[in-house]
Amino acid sequence: MRKVDLCLSSEGSEVILATSSDEKHPPENLIDGNPETFWTTTGMFPQEFIICFHKHVRIERLTVQSYFVRTLKIEKSTSKEPVDFEQWIEKDLVHTEGQLQNEEMVRDGSATYLRFIIISAFDHFASVHSISAEGIVISNLS
Repeated sequence: MRKVDLCLSSEGSEVILATSSDEKHPPENLIDGNPETFWTTTGMFPQEFIICFHKHVRIERLTVQSYFVRTLKIEKSTSKEPVDFEQWIEKDLVHTEGQLQNEEMVRDGSATYLRFIIISAFDHFASVHSISAEGIVISNLS
């Protein structure tokens, strides 16, 4: 089986929920594969978004590119519906003035959904530029 970026919309992934949306920076930008686009929060924390894979996947490496994110919690679910999330990763990110935070997390995990919760930020707003999940498809949902 080949390893792919499971979070790309071109691989069938979809953002099914986001707590904020700006028409110039919608949640779909998280998984479009374009480094020039991003999703932005609209103030107030926590903020979250959920990515649906529409299949069972095994993630081996997760990379989040963001700006102003202070504390990020990632939960996963292997259910057919976006329920029964369990905490997977929680991380305090380092503020990088003038450049993107590039956080790479190596941690195996199976999922059908990932929920990203921005618990706090270094400013009133934060942005997430891309989510990349390197891994393989285990099976289709049936």
